[in-house]
This record gives sequence, C-alpha cells and structure tokens, in this order.
Amino acid sequence: MSRSPQGIGSRLIGVISDTHGQLRPEALKAFQDTDLIIHAGDIGKPEVLETLRLVAPVYAVRGNMDAGAWAVELPETEVVEIGEVLLYVLHDANRLDLDPAAAGFSCVISGHTHRPLIDNRKGVLFLNPGTAGPHSFKGTVALLHLRGSSLEAHVVEL
Repeated sequence: MSRSPQGIGSRLIGVISDTHGQLRPEALKAFQDTDLIIHAGDIGKPEVLETLRLVAPVYAVRGNMDAGAWAVELPETEVVEIGEVLLYVLHDANRLDLDPAAAGFSCVISGHTHRPLIDNRKGVLFLNPGTAGPHSFKGTVALLHLRGSSLEAHVVEL
C-alpha cells in the first residue's frame, strides 16, 4: 500500500466478489490504479488471486463455493486496517455475528448475493460489489475511496 494515487492520506481500494473462477479483463482495468484489492469470496480458482496480486496487494476470504486445499488456507473473515479505518470482510453478510458499529468497524464488505449494494447502517458502510464472475451474470466490481476516516464507494459495471 505504498502507492497513493489519490493524494497523501488517501487510498483507492478495489472490491470484487463472486468471480467463480473467471477474472474479467474489465475488472483488472477497473483496478489499475488501486492501492489494495479485497476479494469477498467465491473466488473459484487460486489463479484469480494470483492475477489480482499482479495489480495490487490482495486480501481475500473464503466463500461457500471455494473448496480444495488452496481455499482452506483462506480465512472466513478478515479485518483490514488502513490508517484510521477498519474494514470487516466476509462472504455472506447474513452470517455477520457482531455489531460492526460497536466493534469499531467503518465498513463491512461482503459478496454472495451477486447484487451490488452500498448502504449506510448506523454509521457503518455496507458494501457488496456484486459479481464479477462468468459472463452469464451482469458483471460489477466496486471502488472504495478512503480519505482519512471518510469512505466513499461506487459500483463499476464491467
């Protein structure tokens, strides 16, 4: 995370989920200037993460469709600390077993539904990038802008 294309104290985070073994070139293009990439599960193949790591450092969690030795190594949840901001990452937001506001999280990142979501609940940003998987789905990813403790997200159609 040494690069900071958005200025001092700013970070651009690429958020992706539900690739199901396929990484679209459009997703890589959307993440070209990111400082970090978060994959919220249902990765499908380890090569997806390897390719994303060529763009930026990657944090990833295991989704319900991720199986095999490579997937067992992935955590079910991840806490990502970037400056003043704590991000909580899990695949299925319905499995959230904590109060993110009380725990000090600024953002909960999830996948699973294949539907993009940007929602503020009790001061916590809930972000689901949708699916970036096979072309039978409408593809989306998200970009998360961090400036100090301020967060702003938007969905990018592929």
